[in-house]
Amino acid sequence: MTAPLARILDSLESLYGPPPPLEPRDPFELVLWENVAYLASDDRRQAAFAALRHQVGTAPQAILTAPSERLRAVTSGGGILADRCAAKLQRAAAIALRDFGGDLRSLRQAAPRDALRALRRFPGIGEPGAEKILLFSGIRPIFALESNGLRALLRLGFGEEKKSYSASYRSVREATRQHVVEDCEWLIRAHHLLRRHGQELCRRRAPRCEACPVVAHCAYFQRNLGRSA
Repeated sequence: MTAPLARILDSLESLYGPPPPLEPRDPFELVLWENVAYLASDDRRQAAFAALRHQVGTAPQAILTAPSERLRAVTSGGGILADRCAAKLQRAAAIALRDFGGDLRSLRQAAPRDALRALRRFPGIGEPGAEKILLFSGIRPIFALESNGLRALLRLGFGEEKKSYSASYRSVREATRQHVVEDCEWLIRAHHLLRRHGQELCRRRAPRCEACPVVAHCAYFQRNLGRSA
């Protein structure tokens, strides 16, 4: 039987410690956070975002009026495809001004489905990314997952892996519905802890089950490794 998610999260926090300070909490800054770097480590993305904030600013008008070479210098700090990232920041700023008057906090008054649809107008923001922005900005208490956290929950026995990522995502969300607390801070903590667990121990290849604090509750371990232990 799958253990309560709250108990699993407590075990993960005992191993990893409390989640780190949050990324930006403003919804437009979270859009910029996703677009300032491509396939970058957390440290490089943080550095690129800090450079954007201090060298250009994060207001839409500041980004649109910034010299292209300055934006490229910022996005170069995030790694590859700096030109594409700089262009995406400009597109995001133009959309924010055109559709939201430069302030995405108006999404607080929108219905959840409308808010998700609105955020997906921005470059680089799919449905999981839009859910994360609504959660991290405190607009909606949505259990937003990314690929590492999703994999960890599937292995723990929440939901079933399907042929498509989106179907697996929906399966896990349905399976955890009775386990989650509809509170943004609780859900943000869960997002961070599960993501880190998927990155460090519950890896796609060669998971380190011998070091996992929740292996006793892991369906994947019991199915694949526990019988021979």
